[in-house]
Amino acid sequence: MKAAPVYQPDALDLCLLQALQLDGRAPFSRIAEVLGVSDQTVARRYRRLRSEVRLRVLGMADHSRLGRTDWIVRLRCTPDAATPLADALARRPDTSYIGLMSGGTEVMCAMKPRSREDRDELLLERLPRTRRVTSVDAYCVLHHFYGGPLGWLNKIDALEPAQEAALRPAPPETVAQPVVLDTLDEALLELLRHDGRTTALDLATATGRTESVIKRRLHRLRGTGVLYFDVEHDHEPFGHGTEAVLWLRVEPTRLRSVGQALAGHRQVRFAAMVSGRANVVVSVLCRTTEELFAYLADQVGSLAGVRAAEAVPTLREVKALTYDPRR
Repeated sequence: MKAAPVYQPDALDLCLLQALQLDGRAPFSRIAEVLGVSDQTVARRYRRLRSEVRLRVLGMADHSRLGRTDWIVRLRCTPDAATPLADALARRPDTSYIGLMSGGTEVMCAMKPRSREDRDELLLERLPRTRRVTSVDAYCVLHHFYGGPLGWLNKIDALEPAQEAALRPAPPETVAQPVVLDTLDEALLELLRHDGRTTALDLATATGRTESVIKRRLHRLRGTGVLYFDVEHDHEPFGHGTEAVLWLRVEPTRLRSVGQALAGHRQVRFAAMVSGRANVVVSVLCRTTEELFAYLADQVGSLAGVRAAEAVPTLREVKALTYDPRR
């Protein structure tokens, strides 16, 4: 029996991915018009990407707009505990990334607690008492350099500048105070967290409200920057098979310049200043380990103010934005 052919994304697939990163709820008709193809072609490509590379468009909440703080946790444990621990954390709604890291005895977890109580329950009570967890290091995210609304697909340059401009939504307004959510807002964010392209009609049915009310709420959530959309997909079919997390020690006076430089690097998916001795954490995506080496030696190593760098390869991404047990 012949093996099934390996799916090879083409230029149109990349254009569609970047279009969805720019506006996850853009109608297929609008995307088709900008790309110069038919609505049916865009819909067909979208379905194929969902099937072949597990494409998902997900609605995410920007916690900085809500006055909430994100955390990154490094957990070290015995080898037999890593996978079940990662799976258990991935099923929690307040985690947004889980990775099994080099050596199979470290789990990295990005968490978005809704309250101080939720944070303390996980960091101070549940994790320290978990069997076979040998250490817990928690880092408070102090400032984002890249990530969140700025997805990695913005860097692939599949679209022409004019196409990007036609698809990019208006930037969110500046908010002086944290946005306060009510029960309907929370319900919509929860529904969109599972499928960012859920129609207004389906959202109305699920919440018991009218479509007009739902559309106004979505407009408000997007306008205040609370709601943004991110694209999740398998990276290997696109030639990116090496993922790693970098922990950098950066001189305080160089934090802004280093962060701005990192944000512009094509390999960088996420970069932030965090508490702790390693005060900058970076998630990178490369084609090969040799490319990762070159990136560390030539780009990170040349940044003024970087005193030390620890590179931790990702063995398996258990959760990117949502938990998929097939990962």
